[in-house]
Amino acid sequence: MIRRDYILRMTEEYIRALARIASFKRSQQWDEAASALDAEFERLTGAGAQAVARLSETELLARLIEGEGTQAVRHKTLILTTLLKEAGDVAAGQGRLAEGRECYLKALHLLLNTLARGEDLVFLGFVPKVEMLLAALREQALPMRTHGLLMRHYERTGDFAKAEDALFVMLEAEPDNAGLVEFGLAFYQRVLAHSDAVLNAANLPRVEAEQGLKELQRRQPRGE
Repeated sequence: MIRRDYILRMTEEYIRALARIASFKRSQQWDEAASALDAEFERLTGAGAQAVARLSETELLARLIEGEGTQAVRHKTLILTTLLKEAGDVAAGQGRLAEGRECYLKALHLLLNTLARGEDLVFLGFVPKVEMLLAALREQALPMRTHGLLMRHYERTGDFAKAEDALFVMLEAEPDNAGLVEFGLAFYQRVLAHSDAVLNAANLPRVEAEQGLKELQRRQPRGE
């Protein structure tokens, strides 16, 4: 009960902070928004916004995990994801586009990893959605790692067509990557185990999935 009260209190505090930041953004008071974000990053991670931008996702998670239970860490990760998205907006508003993109990308990775681990995760209303972060990143090519995370996410959520799209983006980037071909073959084998009804609902009819499978089989190195 104490732990639940702690999480609820923490969530309420960040909701109020996000409301203040949103108000600054609406009026384009970027310096004030940046200052408010800096304080929230410091409170959550012990480091200001610029220091957070330099830390890897693993380093950030290490700061969140210290002394916390699993549920609190999950909530803190979602709050950090939200703050990073807000930091991306503020950086973009101030013309610091590269920094903004880095914040959006870090937020997307944290969100996708949290989703992958939390099957029963109940989302807080203020947490950005995957598609929202992708829209913010639409002007730039995404790293291979990001497409891999997206592919797993879309497969897990039943959007097989988008998972296939992510797979072929990776294959276009590294057409001779035998490990990636094997990864794709395993994907199609899992997908084709579903019923036609499931495949149609997932926007990847069986005939298209079979065509994708044949394409990857053609890409396999000879002798396999």
